[in-house]
Amino acid sequence: MQIEATPPRNLAAARAAAQKFEGHALGALLQPMFEGLSARHAFGGGAGEEMWRPMLVAEFGKVMAAAGGVGLADAVLRQLLATQEAESAR
Repeated sequence: MQIEATPPRNLAAARAAAQKFEGHALGALLQPMFEGLSARHAFGGGAGEEMWRPMLVAEFGKVMAAAGGVGLADAVLRQLLATQEAESAR
């Protein structure tokens, strides 16, 4: 992978996009785990918790990705850079 050939501004944007994608993917993977929790007992309960839980789970995914995630962002970044290099070579 030739990261040095990519301008820093584009590299930072690509890295941010890859991390954002990983955050969304992790949030989607966590969603079924939280669906089985009773809204009355997990975090205090009520209709408010049930309504806001998807946002909480999505935020868990973002935080996990920002803390290093599971490596998905690295794979996405490599693919983004390869696509950019292929486009610029044309």
